[in-house]
Amino acid sequence: MGQRRTEVLQAAIELLDEAGLDALTMRLLASRLGVRASALYRHYPSKQALLDAMVASLVGPASVPEEGTWEESLRGAASGLREVMLAHRDGARLISGFHHPGDEAVAVFTSLVEALAGAGVPAEGAAVAVDTVLAYANGYTIEEQARKTEWPRAERDRAFDAGLELIIGGIRTSLPS
Repeated sequence: MGQRRTEVLQAAIELLDEAGLDALTMRLLASRLGVRASALYRHYPSKQALLDAMVASLVGPASVPEEGTWEESLRGAASGLREVMLAHRDGARLISGFHHPGDEAVAVFTSLVEALAGAGVPAEGAAVAVDTVLAYANGYTIEEQARKTEWPRAERDRAFDAGLELIIGGIRTSLPS
């Protein structure tokens, strides 16, 4: 990725954190960078392409533990995704709107599906299970960020983990005995 393209991406993430997703416009971003909005389209052909690049940048570094059970992998992926989303204002809304998550995110998804398939979950069911876990993490975090309540983080973490365990328990029942 070119240096200027990286600068645009970083500025967009900073603007997201400061102003939120609704205020993140190409015009405001261009103003922040001291260029015209049309200059940004040299780096990203559309706002959606920029948003997708932001998602890829934020979730791309996520990884699945190479060792451990499929349950640990799912817990780690869901918790890691939630942490990334919570680290950025409107992070969950940003991630829920991606069109192309990036190669690294796809690789993480695929490795999770393979871990479940290796445990005996049929491939189609494994993909649905992984998608369900990641959608739960995203939906929970969207609610968490939207409510802006004073609910203590430790209690939110316990509630998130309890819901995740319900899903993992359901997946467990689909395994051959």
